[in-house]
Amino acid sequence: MTDDTALRDFEAHRSLLFGVAYRMLGRVSDAEDTVQEAWLRWSAVDRSAVAEPRGYLVRIVSRLAVDRLRQLAARRESYVGPWLPEPLPTDRATADLTAAPDGAERAMLADTVSFAVLVVMESLSPLERAVFVLREAFALPFAEIAATLGRTEPAVRQLAGRARRHVAERRPRYPVDAGERRDLTERFLAAALEGDLEGLVSVLAPDVTLTGDSGGVGKGPRRVIEGSDKVGRFLAGIGGRAPEQPGFLFTEFNGVPGLLATSAGRPFGVFMLEASEGTVRRIFLVSNPEKLGHLATA
Repeated sequence: MTDDTALRDFEAHRSLLFGVAYRMLGRVSDAEDTVQEAWLRWSAVDRSAVAEPRGYLVRIVSRLAVDRLRQLAARRESYVGPWLPEPLPTDRATADLTAAPDGAERAMLADTVSFAVLVVMESLSPLERAVFVLREAFALPFAEIAATLGRTEPAVRQLAGRARRHVAERRPRYPVDAGERRDLTERFLAAALEGDLEGLVSVLAPDVTLTGDSGGVGKGPRRVIEGSDKVGRFLAGIGGRAPEQPGFLFTEFNGVPGLLATSAGRPFGVFMLEASEGTVRRIFLVSNPEKLGHLATA
């Protein structure tokens, strides 16, 4: 196989490989590094012995991602404040991880890249997370997952069942259409910018929670804030201290509408809202600069 053929085969599956790595790692930079390392291994392998490049490449990326998750565990234990995944723009073709041939598969892919599910997956072990991603997101057969991870098929089935139950028990289910979510986001933004506490409370559920990821560097709470009054007061307070040359862009992150806040043209923070029955139930705020660099061209 020529190098051109090797590159062509790899590029044909790059989006898939990035999708696997991002779902497992929750960070764009880590996913990109993993895909790049997979390319180095692919380019050095005897590809004449590879019957099916797609499966082989998924196997490489999955194993690399599991190893990286284990390496990152200590770093996340010492992280300042809550740890959230990196927001991923999914409204551009190059980053669309929800593209699939039919509606059911597309919905499944979009669900497994959603911010809420990624947050829940943080509490899974590296192997549980790998099995969940490969089975639930990409519907790989248990036998193939077992070969990928070097485990027996019964062990993989057990891991899959445990991970599925864990995610199902903890994932929120707030059905809301895109139009309603955008309307709520716009009302939320207007009230926050004006420091309008009453307006904010009117769009927040009584038991709303706000989880911020600042990494101890960006502006954001270091603990989860609970309750419409406390969340409203926090948002009204930061709304009254707008950054230099503020800007706002409604776009799509992780398959749902979100809000990118900028300061002098640079990413400053990302808000993602979960809504139900006309109110905001959960707010995620990512303001750690290290997790916003990839949004500079959004």
